[in-house]
Amino acid sequence: MVAIDFTAVLPGDRTPRARRVAIGLGVLLLVTCLLSLSHGASGVHLGDLVMALWAGDTLPDRDRLILWEIRLPRMLTGVLVGASLAVGGAVMQGLFRNPLADPGLVGVGAGAGLGAVLAIVLGSMAPAWVVATLGWQMVPVAAFVGGWLSTIVLYRVSTRAGRTSTATMLLAGIALGALAGAATGILVYVADDRQLRDLTFWGLGSLGGASWPKIVAAGPVMMLALVAAPFLARGLNGLSLGEAAAHHIGLPVQRVKHVAILTVAAATGAAVAVSGGIGFIGIVVPHLLRLATGPDHRYLLVNAALLGAILLLLADLIARSIIAPAELPIGIVTAVIGAPVFLWILLRRRGLVDM
Repeated sequence: MVAIDFTAVLPGDRTPRARRVAIGLGVLLLVTCLLSLSHGASGVHLGDLVMALWAGDTLPDRDRLILWEIRLPRMLTGVLVGASLAVGGAVMQGLFRNPLADPGLVGVGAGAGLGAVLAIVLGSMAPAWVVATLGWQMVPVAAFVGGWLSTIVLYRVSTRAGRTSTATMLLAGIALGALAGAATGILVYVADDRQLRDLTFWGLGSLGGASWPKIVAAGPVMMLALVAAPFLARGLNGLSLGEAAAHHIGLPVQRVKHVAILTVAAATGAAVAVSGGIGFIGIVVPHLLRLATGPDHRYLLVNAALLGAILLLLADLIARSIIAPAELPIGIVTAVIGAPVFLWILLRRRGLVDM
């Protein structure tokens, strides 16, 4: 076997640009985080906290509560969810070698959505000890379990004789998504008015329910997925040559597939569990970065995490501000922004999807 160094700098390499983009995105993320902490319907600004600390004063209890118990958890949740969705999309696109791939293709989002709908509609029928133990965490826990169960089923269906077929995975993911959608439709049909409102709000996505307990519960899972993703960079770069070529140059193709699937499931399942359904981040962010800095996953995955967090925080700012003091579901904002970009991608790539 011939060993290839995927870290070598080749002529025409866009590595310097990718590094500059990473630095710029890091600075922009810091600015966006400060904006997220500073703006809201209550009129409390981060500058008030800074001035109070500078003058040696203390903030009123109400202002401190808003900053530390509402805005800070919301900002951290937005960073983790946006980064997780974008990295999940980048890994999926690298695994399938298709810029239109998305974590929803493997049914993780549909499975998580079905779990959440089950908890909302049938949660009252759960045993008393389950309700007492989980409480408000029932919906996020059910969404996470649903995402993981769909991933396990998908893996079992697409794996034969120790080898996982990406083509079978894609088709099985579409089938599982359709099946989960049908089950969700049945549950929506039998739901009452209050449950329908909860289903609608959850399905459109929001960071309004962000809290420290949710960060403690789902944050470590998303952080673990984000830390694991860069270690897939060499494998995803090798898969871009094709599975047969990657195998002949010594790449452990099956191991890369296994870790990639688990990473996407963990990142997407935990993100959907805490924020609901938020679309287009996983498709748009990796593709835009691929156009700007090239397909090298060493930088694509890191930049995707940064840009995904930035875009979700900006979408959340718009959702909080456009009809303040009310709040627009964040999924509507990402759809309004992401759908035109997605159509643009389709127009650019339609030569690849024409039959």
